[in-house]
Amino acid sequence: MFKEKFKEGIITAKDFTRDDIDYILNRAQEMIRNDINSQLLSNKILATLFFEPSTRTRLSFESSMHRLGGSVIGFHKGDVSSTTKGESLADTIRTVENYSDGIVIRHNLEGAAKLAAKFSRIPIINAGSGSGEHPTQALLDLLTITQEGQKLDGMNIGIMGDLKYGRTVHSLTILLSNYDANIYLISPNELMLRNRDKDFLQKRQVKYKEITQYRKILDVLDVLYMTRIQKERIPDVEEYDKVKSFYVFRKDDLNNTKDNFKLMHPLPRITEISPEVDSSPKAIYFKQTYYGIPMRKAILAELLSD
Repeated sequence: MFKEKFKEGIITAKDFTRDDIDYILNRAQEMIRNDINSQLLSNKILATLFFEPSTRTRLSFESSMHRLGGSVIGFHKGDVSSTTKGESLADTIRTVENYSDGIVIRHNLEGAAKLAAKFSRIPIINAGSGSGEHPTQALLDLLTITQEGQKLDGMNIGIMGDLKYGRTVHSLTILLSNYDANIYLISPNELMLRNRDKDFLQKRQVKYKEITQYRKILDVLDVLYMTRIQKERIPDVEEYDKVKSFYVFRKDDLNNTKDNFKLMHPLPRITEISPEVDSSPKAIYFKQTYYGIPMRKAILAELLSD
């Protein structure tokens, strides 16, 4: 079952089959229907090790753990851990596993979560590894899509912004490869999806198209998933300046969308969505943050409960 398959934790979206995704979506939907605090994890401790900044991911994991009756320890800045003294990530994990029942880790290095799982005896949850992946964000994104009235099979979804460095994008496209979705990859030429990710989609026979101008296809989209340009991962300042305002979604753009169109964003938003869009019922990116709670409650309940 799910717990047995993911006993080492959730590291990459590539580990998920369609059945796995459907199962955890159903578990998250149960959490929504039964939106009450419980004592399911009352004897459990979750360690949150955030070597990079986080608002939604860290707080939603911690909130979910508290809502399930558990406790939380950890840190939210790498410079407060012993890694500043030269301690290896492996040694940090082998220490923290003695204090907790599960570890959520965010790190600036792409392979950090995978490395942590190698040395850990308790489940590791990847909360973002460099420009690699962010699988639990992608899972809550699918929950958002389905809860807000869209079907994953047959959906036309545009994924726009920084597709090269955006770890959420990488996990989302992988999960969507399990469904019959039509994917439009929208980005400046400099920030197109990496070849290795496109190779994966091609092997899975995913229907996708790369374009640079989103307004040409707005009328066919069911969902537009926007992302910010990742300033911290672009090595050249001049390159960032060239693309930082490449896309700005404005209120007028909504006039060219379907009645049931949904605009999503994993946040934080910088300048890519005008604030005047926020009041539209088609803009669901703040609802999206809510769905992080039932999804992460479901994940924690599966991985940590007895």
